[in-house]
Amino acid sequence: MLKSFFILCSGADKNLLENCSEGEQTKFVGIGATVFFTAVMAFIASGYALFTVFDDPIPAVLFGLVWSLLIFNLDRFIVSTIRKRDSFWSELGQAMPRIILAIIIAIVISKPLEIKIFQKEINTVLLKEKNAMALNNKKEVTTYFKGDLDKNKTEIASLKAEIVKKEKEVNTYYQTYIAEAEGTAGTKRLGKGPVFKEKIAKHDLAKKELDTLQKNNLAKIADKEKNAKTLQTDLDKKITQTQPIIDGFDGLMARINALNKLPWLPSFFIMLLFLAIETSPIIAKLLAPKGEYDYKLEDLETALKATIEQDKYQRTLLVKTSATMHDKVYSDIAEDKKLYDLQRKNATDLLALQSNTFVEKQKATH
Repeated sequence: MLKSFFILCSGADKNLLENCSEGEQTKFVGIGATVFFTAVMAFIASGYALFTVFDDPIPAVLFGLVWSLLIFNLDRFIVSTIRKRDSFWSELGQAMPRIILAIIIAIVISKPLEIKIFQKEINTVLLKEKNAMALNNKKEVTTYFKGDLDKNKTEIASLKAEIVKKEKEVNTYYQTYIAEAEGTAGTKRLGKGPVFKEKIAKHDLAKKELDTLQKNNLAKIADKEKNAKTLQTDLDKKITQTQPIIDGFDGLMARINALNKLPWLPSFFIMLLFLAIETSPIIAKLLAPKGEYDYKLEDLETALKATIEQDKYQRTLLVKTSATMHDKVYSDIAEDKKLYDLQRKNATDLLALQSNTFVEKQKATH
């Protein structure tokens, strides 16, 4: 049963191959097995590639099945249509389109498995890139909010500076009227004279202004600090919201780019391995010697071709002979006097009938 299945995979004529030797059948079993296992490898590679994209086994398996059937059908068709000839280069010319396609397919399907093989190294590269992206994201978000934060900070500092300035002014008035009362400055008269009263009045006025300024500015500072906390919360929230996007930077394209940052030689050899697998059905057919099956198939094809060409030639002669005979028959009829007179009479009667009909129509219109 397995032998019949692999012969089916090879695309060979089963009835014709049954009459061949056991060795010839074994050769086509090997070719069919190569076609089958190439399709299996295509299923594994394409299925894993789609799994890395959708992270869902169902579409990955379905696409892998369709892709493997496509490769299987293509390889089976190409292998079955390559005819063994006396020239190897002629056979190679037949297989060249499939070889070019195999190179493209090998590059495409080798990447997912390379990603799986070098998964740990790729994860290290992606971790570094994610960390760098997180730092850059934090800098960008901080820069976005920096203007408002700096403006808010400057306004708070300005309000505090006004309070400090007024406090210094009040302290200066306080030192002035105390020195006046002690007689150490100003008029240098001990006691609370008119100058003392004037200076303490200035101090009291400045103290009231300080109290009012502190009340107003502290309220403004509280609002500004509340706004600063809101801005900082928004900044942290923005960073938190964008972090999952960075954490999700783990798709197929990201891994391919990370793979390209690793040394190229291991990936190159894996790609060569898949290229060998993809081209193995064609190579197996090209390297297989011309055997009993090929000779029998060539005999059937040449016999059929000869029969078709002979039939075509005979049909051509038949048409040509029939045309010559008909030309001669109608030439003899044209020289018959009785047929000529009969045809003339019929034509005369037809013209007379047409003329009478025309006259009747003309009368009917008047």
